[in-house]
Amino acid sequence: MATETKPRVPIAAMFSGPGPSKYLLPGSTGQRQHDRRYNVAPAYSFGGRAAKLTSDCSPGPKYGLPEGWNRFGPEGSSKYSLHYRARDMTAFRTPGPGNYANEEDNALHYKAPAYSFGGRSKGFQRDTTPAANAYHLPSVFGGRSPVKNTAPCYSQKGRSGIGGFSEDLSKTPGPGAYKTIQPDSYKYKQPLYSMIGRNTMPGDATRKPGPGAHSPERVYMNKTKAPDFSFGTKHSDYEAPLIVAVADD
Repeated sequence: MATETKPRVPIAAMFSGPGPSKYLLPGSTGQRQHDRRYNVAPAYSFGGRAAKLTSDCSPGPKYGLPEGWNRFGPEGSSKYSLHYRARDMTAFRTPGPGNYANEEDNALHYKAPAYSFGGRSKGFQRDTTPAANAYHLPSVFGGRSPVKNTAPCYSQKGRSGIGGFSEDLSKTPGPGAYKTIQPDSYKYKQPLYSMIGRNTMPGDATRKPGPGAHSPERVYMNKTKAPDFSFGTKHSDYEAPLIVAVADD
């Protein structure tokens, strides 16, 4: 177990002095604690507020004149205001052109009789008589109109397979009924080739390292190597420095 070594007498390593950042240079601005190496420019300050010369406590110009008044009194210019709109006089309202309906005057123009639909009486509330829209007029297209003369109508008939010009009585087979003969049956046959499976090349089955597995930059057997440097370790403050004996001349 390591124990702490206590020196018998004080040594210089136990009393470490302050570093360079402990001391600060005086500033070069302002009047107080100015750097003596530089000239100090004159400084000025704002003066204090002077006391009142008299004891007059009268208010200042804080009173505002009312609107329409000046320092001589009320203004003498004429004044105007907006008056409300007067109401229309109902006794003298003249009718305009839109108040007359000349189309309703039957004395000047002939008017056709006008009819309106009357209400259904109580006795015919359950009447099931069909209305006018329940009937439909027959169509005038085609040959079945009972009220109109129609032109003769013709239709296309299907082609018969018996007795027609396209009837095949001998049942002769067509060109598509025969199969195509291979040309090798009546011509010189060419040689035939097929694809064979891939064969494995004979050799060693071990895994060989590639170019990236080698590091030629680390080889110094055939070239000069530059010196290498590293950072040293921090020693204790109590360790004595190395003193090398110097030969006297």
